[in-house]
Amino acid sequence: MSDVNGSGKFLVGIYDDDDVVLKAVKDVKKAGVRIHEVYTPFPIHGLDVALGHPRTRLGIAAFLFGLSGTTTALLLTAYTESFDWPMIVGGKDSYSPVIYVPVIFELTVLFCALGMVGTFLVSNGLGPTVKPLMYDLRTTDNKFAMAIDMSKNNLAEGDIEQILKNSGAAEVNVKQF
Repeated sequence: MSDVNGSGKFLVGIYDDDDVVLKAVKDVKKAGVRIHEVYTPFPIHGLDVALGHPRTRLGIAAFLFGLSGTTTALLLTAYTESFDWPMIVGGKDSYSPVIYVPVIFELTVLFCALGMVGTFLVSNGLGPTVKPLMYDLRTTDNKFAMAIDMSKNNLAEGDIEQILKNSGAAEVNVKQF
């Protein structure tokens, strides 16, 4: 049985070309095989759509992190200038947010950047103690791998292997985690 982290038995189709693997994803899905993931040495335009991944919501997270940075900066500068250390110079207002635009901008960018790094690590299950699952070491160099989780497919192993070969796989391996 396989779980979310990818433990179990997998058939791994190895491809030599990005155009071939993109077409293979469509062909394999059309044949009724559920694809666990495709691993590539570089991004392939349209692969996320072919795999059926939903549109990312990272933009919403970035906006919320930036908004929290802006709010924190406004509150910090307002509190500091109006209550904690008021400086009345020449009878002007004790707080004018216009002069704090650089501070507000910098805190907005800082909160957004740090928040997105944290979001990236959490959403991808990364951390200092996580050991990556490598379906094929060559995917970090020049090969493309399509991993098929055998526990989530109703077809026989031989049938899926034949579908992968017909879709252009140079080789098909069994990987057990």
